[in-house]
Parts: sequence; structure tokens; C-alpha cells
Amino acid sequence: MRALLLVLAVLLSWAASAGELRGTGDLGVVVERATGSLLVVETTGRTALGRVEGLGDLSHASVVFGRDGRHAYVFGRDGALSKVDLLEQRLTRRVVQAGNAIGGAISDDGRLIAVSNYEPGGVRLFDAGTLQQVGDVPARWADDGRLSKTVGLVDIPGRGFAWSLYDAGEIWVGRFDDPARPALRRYPNVGRLPYDGNITADGRFYLAGLFGEDGVALVDLWDPDAGPRRILDGYGRGEEPLPVFKMPHLGGWAAAGDELFLPAVGRHELLVVDRRRWAEVARIPVAGQPVFAVARPDGRQVWVNFAHPTNGVVQVIDVPSRAVIATLEPGRAVLHMEFTPRGEQLWLSARDDDAVIVLDPWSLARIATIPAHKPSGIFLAARANRIGQ
Repeated sequence: MRALLLVLAVLLSWAASAGELRGTGDLGVVVERATGSLLVVETTGRTALGRVEGLGDLSHASVVFGRDGRHAYVFGRDGALSKVDLLEQRLTRRVVQAGNAIGGAISDDGRLIAVSNYEPGGVRLFDAGTLQQVGDVPARWADDGRLSKTVGLVDIPGRGFAWSLYDAGEIWVGRFDDPARPALRRYPNVGRLPYDGNITADGRFYLAGLFGEDGVALVDLWDPDAGPRRILDGYGRGEEPLPVFKMPHLGGWAAAGDELFLPAVGRHELLVVDRRRWAEVARIPVAGQPVFAVARPDGRQVWVNFAHPTNGVVQVIDVPSRAVIATLEPGRAVLHMEFTPRGEQLWLSARDDDAVIVLDPWSLARIATIPAHKPSGIFLAARANRIGQ
């Protein structure tokens, strides 16, 4: 009898622990910028699971995920790098590695975290497990040793990263087999004030948007000796630019088939680019100055949000016709949008409503509302297995 009771106790204990187990494939985080916290969410039931606090200044925070999707690495504007366990919903480590930071990336093998800094300018490397610093690449560019702000940091295949130097007008590409002695390649004179960057989903092309002039700088990582190439030169065509209330995010471009949809700086337009020729093929007039353009995973639609004073509007573009097919007002101050991996849900943050809103992209109906403290960025753990996540 005693042996039977012991077996039953073990089975009950196993059942209880098994009931608490879960995967990470449907998890994600929402940045709560005003309170320095992350809201941990799941997309199957569209609920919030918990909150992780004490992350500092998240006014321009971004997030990447470890290979297994369990840990989120948070890059704060105050120079902090934080590691958050999504399953346990807790902060496991936080280091303040600079005075002012602007994002980061994780290497393709999941072992290195790179942080892009404004102050001091450059990229610092950290062990993903311990957050111990293992490398430093100062962005020195002038004869007097000045450091440039670094922006547009992305991972590239081959344990590498690419980034842009805002002040210097350069693109750097590094391979980090030995983080303390990286193999660096510098591309000077790419254009004035590169403000953001992104990499194509296959890891081949790095693009840097230029804020100081109309154009985009492109580097083909398969042909590094070819150097940077200018595309979309003079897309303003002499027109008087509009005031820029919020920098558009080249990192938020939309890729649909062989076309890219890019926010135009200072224009109420999306630029449509044929990535086979890297040439502009169309422009789509939109409701305001676009900030993010996000493609539905099947590539049929592109969703766009806007800077103030049109930041309560979201427009839906039909890719084949390049026409705006819906104009929505889902909430006040829509800051970010994220599709679930198969595209059956669109999550967006409505900062001034203190809410995350989930829409059905097919019917455009609201299917959930999740309270959140001044939400901004939404990052789903499915990003863990994407280049340039």
C-alpha cells in the first residue's frame, strides 16, 4: 500500500509539472516604454502571461531572441542590455554597457550579442549566456579620433554583423570568429547620415537608408569587393520635403515576392523597389508619413502605420494592384505592428489607449484587446529563426 501511494504521488507530481510545461513558439513580448517593463504574451489564446519589470529606459527599445526562443535580449536606450527568461517571466541579467544605445543583434550561432551604441559610438560584443563583454569595435572615423554614432546593426551569415556609422557616412561589416580580433571591412562615403539599416531575408544584401539625402546605400555581401552601390538616388526629385516628425524605419520595410516596400523619408509615399534590379518601379500615395511597412507573411498585403499627426491611422495595401484597400483607425498612437508567423493575426500597439490590439487580417475585425502600459514595440519569439530578426 505504501509503495502504491508513493507511485501515485510521483505520478501526480509529474502530471502537475507536465501541465505547467509549454513551448516558446507562440510567445512574445510587448515593450511598455513608460514603465521600463516587458509584457510577456502568447498568441494562441491572445493573452498576457506576466510582466517583467526593472529594464530601465525603453523609449527606443528593441528585442532579439535566443535560438530556442526562450530568452529575449532587450536593448534599452540607456545603454542597458537585459536578458529575460520568457518561460519564468523574470529578468536574469542586466548590464549597463554604454551611455546611449540604439539596438542590437544576435549572431547566427546564437552565441554573441552585439549592441549598437550612440555614446560611445561603436559596437560591443557580449556572450549570450553570461552577458560578459567579449569584444569592442569603436567607430573611429576622423583624424582626431572622434567616434560616430552607430545604427542599423544586423546579423549576417557567417558569425557576422553589419552596421552603419551615422556621422561618418560609412558601412562596416565584421566577422567575429574571434570577438576580440574581428575581421572588419569598412565602406566609406556611402552617403550622408545613414539612419537605419536592414538585411534581406536571405542574408545577401545590406541596405542603409540615408537621412541626409534622397537615396539608399546597398552592399552585396556575396560580392564584398564590389563596394557600396547607390540606389533610389534622388527619389524626391527636387520636391520640397515635408517636416519629418518621426524617423521612418528602414528596418520595418515590407518584402513581398520580388518587391520591397520602403517608407520614403519626408514623403507621404511608399517606394516600391524591384529587388532583382534594385530600381524603383512605383510609388504608392498613403495617408501620412509612413514609419513601418509590414508585409503579411503570404506577401499579399502590406500594412502601414504613420507618424504624428496621422498616427492613429493604419492602411492596408493590396500588393498585386498596389492600391490602398482599407484605412483603419484601430487605436490612438499606433507605434508598431507584428504578424504571427502564418499571418492569421496582426498585433499592434496603441500607446495612448494603453492597449495591444489584435486584428484578423482577413476580416479586419478586432479579435482581442490586451491592456498594456504605454506599449510600443511588439516582438514575437518566432523571430528567433530568421536572419536579421
